[in-house]
Amino acid sequence: MPKGSQAQLDKLLPQLEGEGIKTVYLDPKKLGGKKSKLQTVYPSSNANLVVLEKDAVYAKLKGKKIGRKFQVLSNSDIEDILNAAMKGLDFVIVEVRDWKIIPLENIIAKLHKVHTKIFTMARTSEEVRKMFSILEVGVDGVIFSTSSISKVKETMVYLGARIFEMKPAKIVEIKEVGDGERVCVDTASMLHKGEGMLVGSRSNFLFLVHNESVGSSFTSPRPFRVNAGAVHCYTLSPDGTTSYLSEVETGSEVLILNPKGKVRRATVGRSKIERRPMLMIKASTGGEIGGIIAQDAETIRFVKQNGQLVSVTHLKKGDTVMVHARPATGRHFGMEVSDEYILEK
Repeated sequence: MPKGSQAQLDKLLPQLEGEGIKTVYLDPKKLGGKKSKLQTVYPSSNANLVVLEKDAVYAKLKGKKIGRKFQVLSNSDIEDILNAAMKGLDFVIVEVRDWKIIPLENIIAKLHKVHTKIFTMARTSEEVRKMFSILEVGVDGVIFSTSSISKVKETMVYLGARIFEMKPAKIVEIKEVGDGERVCVDTASMLHKGEGMLVGSRSNFLFLVHNESVGSSFTSPRPFRVNAGAVHCYTLSPDGTTSYLSEVETGSEVLILNPKGKVRRATVGRSKIERRPMLMIKASTGGEIGGIIAQDAETIRFVKQNGQLVSVTHLKKGDTVMVHARPATGRHFGMEVSDEYILEK
């Protein structure tokens, strides 16, 4: 449900499409006649999904889906929703005061076998996730009220629906750089083979650093841990900002990715900073060169294009590893500033 001036909407809507959003609660006139893949939900016959007035006749509109908005205050309101759905509504928009879960559970249970989709409304990313998990079935859609693209990105991560573009990058330099402080990030989640964190010395060039679910000849697997890199390195946060590894602490949230770029979030249970021998590793892809300083130990692994893991101690020039890389943009306290000039080396 985008808000703001027409100029803000014109800027926001293409970004929504880029994040995989397919439907918006918006007056179709606000699209300004521009071509868009976005479907609209609105009380207008021009919308793709038409929200009818309370006393409207439930007549089908050619090529349109029809629905109604309901506010739930009592059990009788739930019965009204069921009766309306039985008359042929394609969808209902349900607004529940004070975010009581029980009414939505009852609505989902009653409409589960009826071909009427349930949309509800949310104002935070946490509420969106909660709506999709009720009764392990969830609603069919959530109308998320925000004008912030970062909040949309954060919500997509909450839902496990965000995808980061991953690319193979060729290793161009490996160098011992003496001792330094590295950060082990212990999450409160079990991490699977292939998963890791995006870490790098540049905010626009991040290596997929694998978790320690494999172990080694001398260490047991620790599938909750990512030995991420030096304290100065960046990692991406769920809201799209960057954090220095030195800032990660108990209660922080980090992004966990697989080699295909699918994202989930994990809570940090502990962060350990210890002095260790370090390696500098640089790689290149698409004209961009990025680097990372990581501990010189066999348990630190990158992910190859074929999904195989490679330890930094066995890495060679010419090897390829998976990274997330894009043209450089400025950052201010971790937030992206698209028009600012920046050069990181």
